Amino acid sequence: MTQTRTPLPAYEWPSGKTSATLLSVDVDAQVPYMWAQRDGVPDRLGTLEIRRFGPRTGLYRLLDLFARYRVKASFYVPAFAVEANPEILPAILEGGHEIGLHGYFHEIVSEVSDDEFTGALEASMELFVRQTGARPVGFRSPAWEMTPHMLREVKRLGLAYDSSLSGFDHPYEIDGVLEIPVQWAIDDAIFFKFEGGGRDKWPYQSGRAVLQDWLSEWRMLHRFGGLFTLTVHDWISGRAQRIALLEELLEAIVAEQSAWVATAAEIAKHHATSANQGRFAVESAIPQAIGKRRFGQDHG
Repeated sequence: MTQTRTPLPAYEWPSGKTSATLLSVDVDAQVPYMWAQRDGVPDRLGTLEIRRFGPRTGLYRLLDLFARYRVKASFYVPAFAVEANPEILPAILEGGHEIGLHGYFHEIVSEVSDDEFTGALEASMELFVRQTGARPVGFRSPAWEMTPHMLREVKRLGLAYDSSLSGFDHPYEIDGVLEIPVQWAIDDAIFFKFEGGGRDKWPYQSGRAVLQDWLSEWRMLHRFGGLFTLTVHDWISGRAQRIALLEELLEAIVAEQSAWVATAAEIAKHHATSANQGRFAVESAIPQAIGKRRFGQDHG
């Protein structure tokens, strides 16, 4: 007899709200480039200047955009970007937005040890507290990769949530850590991360086509009662065309009264005080390697 799985209950948002939207900004600037060139920075300016546009101009256009639509966002900032641009965190906080940790040098998980990750996380926290006087409550891993060790460290440091994984399209818990999920299809980098010079792995995309895809994703997630986590970058979506794209997207979202636009910290607080707590808990459960398993052999 075939057993049917009991469907999980719908995620419960605040009273009167059907879905949620998280506007998130990864303020990477030139830091990922510096990590990739950590053994020796070449004397070429193209990529550096493209990325330096972020903390010079792009970030402030995004802050102005959010102010005009009266929405709050969550900004994830590598600590090295804060070192190089100490004006970043005060500008974000002045707008009433959330700041979260995003690595120290935007280090890639596969390229650092567990101890190096822990050291970078602790040093990032120390720098943010020193600059702002407050502890960030959230973490987002560079390139959206996590390990069980990283989850344990996020929990040990008392952070309220991580925002790097995609196991549900609403908040859930993994290894006891609240996850505010992300999704590559609504990240600007995979469409517009074009630096030229033959280094690009994918072609530049039409902003109009991307806008229509993002609107479709938001409308369906609103219908499903999910979380629309938009991720943009200061040096990408601070450009004029992308600001125009985001204006059209926000026009649709803020016009829907039953869509809750909130920071990740606000979403985490809601989750922790709602019936959702524990309903969607999973374990990381790294599987054993398949190895040399073979089929069709005689095991008699």
